[in-house]
Amino acid sequence: MIFGLTLEQFTVLHVGISMIAIFAGFIVVGGLFSNAGLGGWTAFFLAMTVLTNVTGFLFPISEVTPALVLGAISSVLLLAACIALYGFRLAGRWRLVYVVTAMLGLYFNVFVMIVQSFQKVSFLTPLAPTGTESPFVITQAVTLIGFLLLGFMAARAFQPHPKVVT
Repeated sequence: MIFGLTLEQFTVLHVGISMIAIFAGFIVVGGLFSNAGLGGWTAFFLAMTVLTNVTGFLFPISEVTPALVLGAISSVLLLAACIALYGFRLAGRWRLVYVVTAMLGLYFNVFVMIVQSFQKVSFLTPLAPTGTESPFVITQAVTLIGFLLLGFMAARAFQPHPKVVT
């Protein structure tokens, strides 16, 4: 039991939070492309992605796993995104730090979604039972290339204008 939930219920909660974070993340990426900050969506995306990491750490795991390592890296990146956005208000190079770390936070969520899909979705599992087969590798490679392109274009497009204080 985790927070009064069975492991199955907690898993559903964690996956739901992850899916919401991914959805919000793509809205935020759209905001980067349109040069709109989307403050509320951005805060929601960051909060849900942090919550995804936190709930991931609460699963009963007895040893260090790739998922835990990825969660730790993602947490550090999200901290950097929050510092760039809220601490330094995207000034100077902090704009790029924010875009890169926010995009990586979203990418890691999508990466894990793909891993879990190939492990848990009945029609995908036979295509890559060990996670090393071509369908899985190609899916992850295409996703990575897509995110690299999205991140590059978002970094170029997102040029927030400093607020003039009078």
